[in-house]
Amino acid sequence: MTVSRIGLVVHGGRAQAAQAAQAVREWGAEHDVRCADIDVWHDGGRHGVAEEIAAAGDPDLIVTLGGDGTFLRGARLAAEHDALVLGVDLGRVGFLTEVPAPAVCSALDAVLDGRINVEHRMLLALRASCRLQVPAGMEALLRYGRGPLLPPPRVRVDCESGDEWGVALDVTALNDVVLEKLARDRQVSVGVYLAGRLLASYSADALLVATPTGSTAYSFAAGGPVVSPRADALIFTPVAPHMAFNRSVVAAPDEPIALRVLERSGRAAVSVDGQLRGVLDPGDWIGVYASPRRLRAVRLGPMDFYGRLRDRMNLTDAPAALADGSAAPLWPITSPPPRDLAHLALPHVDAGGPSAIGPAS
Repeated sequence: MTVSRIGLVVHGGRAQAAQAAQAVREWGAEHDVRCADIDVWHDGGRHGVAEEIAAAGDPDLIVTLGGDGTFLRGARLAAEHDALVLGVDLGRVGFLTEVPAPAVCSALDAVLDGRINVEHRMLLALRASCRLQVPAGMEALLRYGRGPLLPPPRVRVDCESGDEWGVALDVTALNDVVLEKLARDRQVSVGVYLAGRLLASYSADALLVATPTGSTAYSFAAGGPVVSPRADALIFTPVAPHMAFNRSVVAAPDEPIALRVLERSGRAAVSVDGQLRGVLDPGDWIGVYASPRRLRAVRLGPMDFYGRLRDRMNLTDAPAALADGSAAPLWPITSPPPRDLAHLALPHVDAGGPSAIGPAS
């Protein structure tokens, strides 16, 4: 495939990321592919997505070098420009990243030769009753070692806005949109609407809407379900709700979820993929929808999500199960599927000889 320009999103706090970035630049020089750094925290300030992409010369491949947080930054850029994104793993969890740092040049060779799979992942879009703003003085309180806040989201000019549908914000989320309390001693009170109907009014520390990709992030930590990233769904999860019903709700991709801050609630912060983007007052609301855009992530082969889940979450087998005999093989099927099952997504069996171990995550 054609790769004419690469945008690099590098974790600035890791020497290994800088070394891997230099390897990408050298690869680019050898293959006549221009590389441009996308420095979202340049000169102590943060830039919007369109500005970052334009400064990088509209790259058709975004390479992130860091952990999942760095990948989320790159995904925000890639979704804006419909570029491919390749994640190089230098983090601690690595659900989103694809290749280890020593393999980055081999991965780029595969991209150039077209020896890749392109995984299309669901994104979230956002509307609100008003333009999102962060009150003056909050940035200093929320930095805790991080860089400056992102600028307020722009309004999308290609969407109709106004009336009861609010304003369409130029925001996409790969993981989640979160509405959370600002005051430690006061929960937020929020009316939650699914597909236009009131589900319930919640009093909670936070309420979040996640994609299947984000199901293993904040939603998982709050007790939400693990959902295959190949699925399309909106996952609503309350965080520490003061009510008996504390379960997640999985909605269809065409069923939007709206969160309205109630009259006697405290103020609520809106975060998108972990980045604070605004504060809502009582009476304000946000609506979260499946975006018409999709993230196009580079995969060098079929992703073994469940093997990665077992590995990254350090899942262990129940002692009682192991006491019954030998442990279960990681992938017990060692022969090709019959024709009536050939359409199923199952682990690959090597032609050179099937293995009960299965592919690496």
